[in-house]
Amino acid sequence: MKKIKPSINFAGILNPGMRVFDVIMRTEYGTSYNSYVVKGAEKTAIIEASHRSFSRLYGEGLEEALEGRTPDYLILNHVEPDHSGSVACLLERYPNLQVLASQAAAIYLKNIVNREDFKPSIVRDGDSLDLGGKTLQFISAPFLHWPDSIFSYLPEEKTVFSCDFLGAHYCEPGVLDREILYAPEYFAALKYYYDCIFGPFAPYVRAGLQKLKALDFDTVCTSHGPVLTKDGALGRVLELYESWSAEKQAGPARIPIFYCSAYGNTKSLAQAVREGVLGAIPDAEVPLYNIIEHDLNALAEEMNGSDAFLIGSPTINREAVPPAWQLLSLADAINIQKRPVALFGSFGWSGEAVPHLSERLQSLKCAVFEQQLKVCFVPTQGDLAAARAFGEAFAKGI
Repeated sequence: MKKIKPSINFAGILNPGMRVFDVIMRTEYGTSYNSYVVKGAEKTAIIEASHRSFSRLYGEGLEEALEGRTPDYLILNHVEPDHSGSVACLLERYPNLQVLASQAAAIYLKNIVNREDFKPSIVRDGDSLDLGGKTLQFISAPFLHWPDSIFSYLPEEKTVFSCDFLGAHYCEPGVLDREILYAPEYFAALKYYYDCIFGPFAPYVRAGLQKLKALDFDTVCTSHGPVLTKDGALGRVLELYESWSAEKQAGPARIPIFYCSAYGNTKSLAQAVREGVLGAIPDAEVPLYNIIEHDLNALAEEMNGSDAFLIGSPTINREAVPPAWQLLSLADAINIQKRPVALFGSFGWSGEAVPHLSERLQSLKCAVFEQQLKVCFVPTQGDLAAARAFGEAFAKGI
């Protein structure tokens, strides 16, 4: 058990061996499922639970953190299964445990706990819970990173329980940020976590930071990674979130072109398309990226942050090549809607790559350019002229 503040004990689970989280996130530094016990003079609350697979181990650690008390409340700031998977086990262990969550969370919880007699209590923005000398205040924090998310604030201990906000998939034996041994690795994990989880929700991140600024706090108890403190990494993490979520400053249009090319034919088209784009918008930034030569996550960041983009792929076995699909699998489906995009590619016996990629981008609700550029085998000078005209026409429509 680790004591965070006089009335706050850590009751979470460390999982240093995890290497993939939620199927798609790399966790090369492991993760933690943070849970906390808050003790008032009269009542005791658990804040957050744990992943279902750790229910037994979590229950044992929780007993130690409770220090002989029986919990009265379980507060779920967010009900993704890594937070709520062990709730059913907790209800069996503590039958009188009252579960508190947001309205949206309560709906999800019913499908997680799967008990007919389960009736969570709803907390709303501004509500509070008196534990006896310690008062938990609830603050709505939607889309940080689910619609159900809330912060819980304990003013007497100047502590915010921030859910996933400001967290990281990072695990060291120490629980506090002052105990971090490998700071560069921690901040790399923090950035990756932000990009994957909060990058699509930058306006909500800015709103969340504003809500925190209205509070008097020196400690943030996150749901993953180290607890952040005023004397540790807290100030730096808040500064980084401010920077990463800042509104994009006006500047030259950025229109990257991503392509794969088996024999150099689609590459030739990409170069000609680029000339056409620059012919229409001379001050645009139009970088060319051969997808197989770059880190996919870096390319995804470039694609998701663009003003418009183009993708070129040859057709192999009646399909676009896997790297093109892998790049699109990393599209920010929330913010990419209405993004101008155009497709092109060379082909041999058939040319399905371009229409197939177009269908996927239309399903993401992108503004797909109605023209499609397809060239059979090696582009002629006429084909390259058509590619330049294609790029120019696309750029003029942005």
